[in-house]
Amino acid sequence: MHLVQILLPLADNDGRPFPASLFAAVRTELADRYGGITVYRRAPAEGLWCDDGDTSHDDVAIYEVMVEVLDRHWWADYRAGLEARFRQDEVLVRAVAVERL
Repeated sequence: MHLVQILLPLADNDGRPFPASLFAAVRTELADRYGGITVYRRAPAEGLWCDDGDTSHDDVAIYEVMVEVLDRHWWADYRAGLEARFRQDEVLVRAVAVERL
């Protein structure tokens, strides 16, 4: 079993918040495909990264789904779609092997 996490920025690169409909669509798509989802959006996490000596940050919402089989090709395509929708160079999608207790 894997826990897949998606970190989505709350605003674009100019600081304008993304519309709630973008986040609702992701929630619905993943819940319909995987039968459930956990979203951490009310207390956003802060992502920091350095690029060429400059430090940047995003407030992010975290979306999580549990999957039995990790379909890497599907997730790569989905990530690319999220990058286009959210106008990002990269959206972080990560998977962690987990054991259901």
